[in-house]
Amino acid sequence: MNNLVVGIKRFFTNKNTVTVIGVLLAIVVLYVGYNMRINQAINPVTVPYAKQTINPGTQITEDMIGTMEIPPSMLRGDVIRNKENVVDKYVYSDTVIPEGSLFYGRSVVEKEQLPANVILDYPKGYVLYNLDVDMASTYSNSIYPGNYIDIYLKVMNRIDEGSTANVADKIMVGKLLENVKVLAVYDSEGNNVFANLEQKTSPAQIIFAVPEEYHILLRKASYLRAYESEIIPVPTAESYEETPGDVQLSNEDLKTFINTVTAMTEADMQTQQ
Repeated sequence: MNNLVVGIKRFFTNKNTVTVIGVLLAIVVLYVGYNMRINQAINPVTVPYAKQTINPGTQITEDMIGTMEIPPSMLRGDVIRNKENVVDKYVYSDTVIPEGSLFYGRSVVEKEQLPANVILDYPKGYVLYNLDVDMASTYSNSIYPGNYIDIYLKVMNRIDEGSTANVADKIMVGKLLENVKVLAVYDSEGNNVFANLEQKTSPAQIIFAVPEEYHILLRKASYLRAYESEIIPVPTAESYEETPGDVQLSNEDLKTFINTVTAMTEADMQTQQ
């Protein structure tokens, strides 16, 4: 028994033996690794593809998607491998996905990432309004799409007390509209501020929609330059309500002031009757 143990020790301590074993192990490792790479290169992978041409801004439904097996060598770029990552997404606005094409990450986005998604989701009879903002007026970029805001108006109201010496400028501030839903927030280049959170951009406009009557009122208010008018968005907690309220006028006095210092169309007068 002792002779056997001694023989084994001598066998494994022999330099030639160690070299041979090392070479054999290296060959085994290379063989296994080579076979794994070959299998990875030739074993087909199942991926989704477009069964029809899909135009920009289109929602991708399940009937538009098929699956095929392709060699892994064809998986170049950001090819989407799972069908679940395509269904109900949208084709980006500058992309057409041809029939038979694979889907790529840049071409398939969420609805909120579409630059023109605001035209998809506001009530009939409402009109879009774009309000210029900055970091300060959005509370350090804290106004998000889907939030509700109230619209305040600040104007300089000149009070004439009977003589030139008694003319005084008085600031008038009040809530003009309430329960206004924010549809989008864009930067100065028209990009969705919240489409890519890794790229921090500053808000330049918030987009919302209001009934035509209120839209005209806001337009008039924005043109009151002689009165140093300022339209101010103020966030509210309305979005947390189970049923958020509808847009409504909050201050008849402000409405009257705006219409008094601007020309009224026949349609305006009929509305007020």
